[in-house]
Amino acid sequence: MTDKPKRPQQVYTLVVQVGRKAGDGLPKKATGAALMVYASGVDEDEAVRETVAILKQADMAPLDVTGYGTLPEREAQGHEIAEEERALMDKALAENAVIVAEVTPFFD
Repeated sequence: MTDKPKRPQQVYTLVVQVGRKAGDGLPKKATGAALMVYASGVDEDEAVRETVAILKQADMAPLDVTGYGTLPEREAQGHEIAEEERALMDKALAENAVIVAEVTPFFD
């Protein structure tokens, strides 16, 4: 019986659109929000699953997730990535965590 090699964790940049739910912590008149998230996972699917699960635990209502890839993938696409962003990505990887870096509420 051979052990499968363990795939390394990577950090993925995700944007999650959320709707309204009681107790979600969004501003009173907001209709929803976009969350910029850094999430660790062995692949993007795992990072998305973990992110959605954690947001649901936090009384948020995830509607849609868009993946922007790993740091090397984003750099290859020409994205400029600030040091603060890199620090949050490093923290997500070190702590095997989901970090919400930015919340942008939507208003009608």
